[in-house]
Amino acid sequence: MSSNPKSKSKPAGDPQAFTRAAECLKTLAHPVRLRIVQLLLHGRYTVGELAEDCGILDNVASEHLRLMQRCGFFTSEREGRKVYYQVAEPHLQNIMNCIEDRFLS
Repeated sequence: MSSNPKSKSKPAGDPQAFTRAAECLKTLAHPVRLRIVQLLLHGRYTVGELAEDCGILDNVASEHLRLMQRCGFFTSEREGRKVYYQVAEPHLQNIMNCIEDRFLS
């Protein structure tokens, strides 16, 4: 029996945290949602503006935004009759950088 003199240090791992992470990553795993993230990383947009860019109906865009807000990705702010969405989770930039480097370069 041989023993390894160098002990491996394991990264911290919490099954509940991984469950939450997996749920949020599943939420992101949709082409329209990825485009919405990309747009919102560059500025504030209304539902109508996002829907138009993505070629979808406003109510469909609203549903995508609602799902992503549940993960804490976005916040919304009302200005008069318009509601603007913006990124609340700064780590989305890192995820989008990986996606753009791998698939859009």
